Amino acid sequence: MHNNQDIIIRPIEEKDLPRLWELIFKEEAPEWKKWDAPYYPHKSMSYEEFAKRADEWVRQPYRMAVELNGEVIGMVSYYWEHEPSMWLEAGIILFESHNWGKGIGTEILKKWISYLFQNMPLVRVGYTTWSGNHRMIRVGEKLGMQLEARIRKVRYYNGQYYDSIRMGVLREEWESMHGNK
Repeated sequence: MHNNQDIIIRPIEEKDLPRLWELIFKEEAPEWKKWDAPYYPHKSMSYEEFAKRADEWVRQPYRMAVELNGEVIGMVSYYWEHEPSMWLEAGIILFESHNWGKGIGTEILKKWISYLFQNMPLVRVGYTTWSGNHRMIRVGEKLGMQLEARIRKVRYYNGQYYDSIRMGVLREEWESMHGNK
């Protein structure tokens, strides 16, 4: 288990682009993609192609780098399901398997949800995963999130149907469990 202080969530900077490209787009089928919506295709791309899209990555509030001991190891994000009602969905990716199963993802998601509640007038923060990603479901449970929806057999992967899973937490629930930090 890593100390919460070792994990930094920060804006993506130009200097991060080579590392992010290596982790996300260098390979045709990176290991992390088996768990992050594997039913959607992943396409590798050249660094030059990725660098042309730098403005989609650098200093965007909806996509941040996760650093552990000075090294970028992952990313957090959010998107609007419905912005007028402040319905926001969050995301997290730990790119390398040697960081999985150590509580790092739980600490990152805890920091990210706290950050979102502190910096936006949100009533709820949630995320969507699939029933094959047991670790992601467990992270939400450990943080006190509720299973809000299970849409049965809508994700097809490797010849098998899986459920789409929506987890969420309300601001008042989060603050009562985790305070305002």
